[in-house]
Amino acid sequence: MFTIPQPDGVLSDSDVKDLAKDVICQLPLPGIEGSPLDPGEIWAVVILAAVNQTSIWETCKDNDNAPCDDTVMDWLHTLNREWLERVANRLLTQLAMTILDPDRSRIVSIDFVDNPYHGTYADEEGELCRMHAKDGTTTCHRYCTAYLVSNGKPVTLAMTYVRSDEKEADAVERVLDRVEAYPFEIDLLLADRGFYNERILRRSREIAATVVPVQKKGKRMRKKLDTHCSYMTTYRMYKGRERELEFPLAVAVSYHAGDRGKSGEVVRGYVACDLADRTPKQVERLYRKRSAIETSYRVFRQARVVTTTQDPIIRFAFVLVGFLLENLWLVLRWAVVARPRRGGRDLPEEFTFKTFSDWIRHALEEELERTWEIEMNGVGVPETYASAAG
Repeated sequence: MFTIPQPDGVLSDSDVKDLAKDVICQLPLPGIEGSPLDPGEIWAVVILAAVNQTSIWETCKDNDNAPCDDTVMDWLHTLNREWLERVANRLLTQLAMTILDPDRSRIVSIDFVDNPYHGTYADEEGELCRMHAKDGTTTCHRYCTAYLVSNGKPVTLAMTYVRSDEKEADAVERVLDRVEAYPFEIDLLLADRGFYNERILRRSREIAATVVPVQKKGKRMRKKLDTHCSYMTTYRMYKGRERELEFPLAVAVSYHAGDRGKSGEVVRGYVACDLADRTPKQVERLYRKRSAIETSYRVFRQARVVTTTQDPIIRFAFVLVGFLLENLWLVLRWAVVARPRRGGRDLPEEFTFKTFSDWIRHALEEELERTWEIEMNGVGVPETYASAAG
């Protein structure tokens, strides 16, 4: 467990560093039998590498009290994925519910996070997933996340590792099960067209109203979208088969109006489970609320360890550390620093995620005794240059 500082004093870099360690050090790290180290020393290196956006090797090299990088990586290779994921999700829940009112309903978005990867798999092909070309590769490690759609508290609610040799619906159901376990009610679930899947739609509509863009495949769907007017209708996925699924379909017609140099009509279709009473434009506006998830992902990427390891579990652990640090920052910003005012709290612009990371960096570098030196070249200025200067 972690304890939030009392809000009637000042928050220091040491406080923030201690809280970060309190949270991250709860991640289970079996370690090496007989080692004189403990998990806290390993996670301190990982946290510092994350806020510096650098590697374990660089972090160990620059800090005198840090263990050697080989030792850190040997410890990290003992991570167990199921155990790690279970504890990380418990921590995400604890952080989220520190600042969320359980009596208030929420909008939740689910999404895949693709971490581009250059190289081959470590042990099994199923470790890697395929994606559209990005950063010079089409392979990635994939994670499924659930995220709260909120301006002031955009916390990550749940997360799971996705393998290519499992059905993506299995991973989504794991996340949805964790979301459903939260004490607050869910008003709406949002997801992009990658979640246009019969199993996923069945499971999500059991939890809440759901909006998912349709995939423009098949003659029947293309016919539904061949229109110049917005309208509400119904659609049967897998019509006539045992797995047939009927749902409200919102067909929304809009215009580019010169956006990004484009013009003309745009026709989009949305699964609108339990939203048949809404207009297509209302459904589309609801879906656009999920765009805020990109802001959360940009923040998380400011706390990613740089690594070349092939081990998918270590890479997963580094991603989890980034999301946990982001959630901790949101908790401190809202619960400790933001000032109450009518209509909600005044979120401080000066306590950014970068500031939060800088404070952790400063306090950890003092703790690990950062070395501020570099080896000289042993040659100096060439004599001919020195003579010319004289």
